[in-house]
Amino acid sequence: MSDPIDRLLDAAESGKSIIKNRDILHFTYIPNTIQHRNSEQEQVTQSLLPILKHSRPSNLLVYGKPGTGKTLVVKKVLNKIQERVEKSKFPIKLIYANSKEETTLYGLLVSFGRQLGMNDKELPGTGLAISEVFKRILNNIDESKINAIFVIDEIDYLAQLVSKTGKDILYQLTRANERLKQGSLTLVGISNDLTFKEKLDPRVISSLGEEEVVFTNYNVEQIKKILEERIDEAFIPNSVEDPALNLCAALAGGEHGDARRAIDLIRVAGEIAERQQSEKVSQDHVREASLKIEENKEETSLKSYPLHEKLVILAIMKAGGSSTGEIYSSYKGLCKIVGRDELTQRRITQMLSEIELSGIISGRLIHQGIHGRTKKYKLTISSEMIKKTFKDDLTLQDII
Repeated sequence: MSDPIDRLLDAAESGKSIIKNRDILHFTYIPNTIQHRNSEQEQVTQSLLPILKHSRPSNLLVYGKPGTGKTLVVKKVLNKIQERVEKSKFPIKLIYANSKEETTLYGLLVSFGRQLGMNDKELPGTGLAISEVFKRILNNIDESKINAIFVIDEIDYLAQLVSKTGKDILYQLTRANERLKQGSLTLVGISNDLTFKEKLDPRVISSLGEEEVVFTNYNVEQIKKILEERIDEAFIPNSVEDPALNLCAALAGGEHGDARRAIDLIRVAGEIAERQQSEKVSQDHVREASLKIEENKEETSLKSYPLHEKLVILAIMKAGGSSTGEIYSSYKGLCKIVGRDELTQRRITQMLSEIELSGIISGRLIHQGIHGRTKKYKLTISSEMIKKTFKDDLTLQDII
């Protein structure tokens, strides 16, 4: 019986692989043709066209559920504009940041500054007030006479940061041109949350949503066509069985038409098939990939939480399907064990609502007659998953 390590290394050395180009199966890949999105491409291009005519475009909001091609289309339009701008003397800067990846307002603004070419001396990575960081960015735009387009992907996360900190950077961004003598700043917001605007200050809504483009969900047939195109480019011929392709499209199409999930599924299924040294990707590989992706998504989400959110999740786990008051009592006990000052019950109630949005916990209102109403929470994932994810956190080891 051959050694399992040698067997896998031999297969890798011999070049036995059914995936010939993995980059095509990554969500950052921008295909030459974006299927089923001609109208949306035209709308985004028309919104940003004024920049080529040496004038400032309107602020633009792009909406749609995850995996509907929003970021793909915006990036493709920006790339096309960039190609033409390089031949022009009109100074344009196209800047992109994902507010979900930047955990602080400061980090997001520094990301913009770095892409404008500002060094650590001009814009330190820490230590300034948010207002000072913003002022320096605007001074840079003014002095360089730059016409900047700031693209903020997952802008709903920035709105959450604004509500937590009370520093309304969105309002300042939308009104930046009032402070600029030369150059300009246009904001392009991309949001997965169709109700995103309802959470904003009315002053921001009027200036941010000057133009809007809504991306509708893909249907199963459209996802199948997108997958076929990616499979043709990424896999060797005839290495993905038709039932596997159909299952990928059905699984992703059933979940609000998420093409990104479909592409992830076929990529992970292909990797599983390769590890098993199968010559074709089958339905079983797709089912295995689906389970693996769900598990990884939950782990990544849990690991991203700050300490007190983790303590709240553990409090729910230990209290088990309990009311806000019972969870808070459990949380206070955990704070004592790990030697941390507890937050107020009001703040923990806010946290519960925020965690509920992620889908890791679910809550329902319970009517208690003359005692009014209370909300009861329970985990939507297993206790084992939480213990497994938190076990490497030294602060939590005594309470898991």
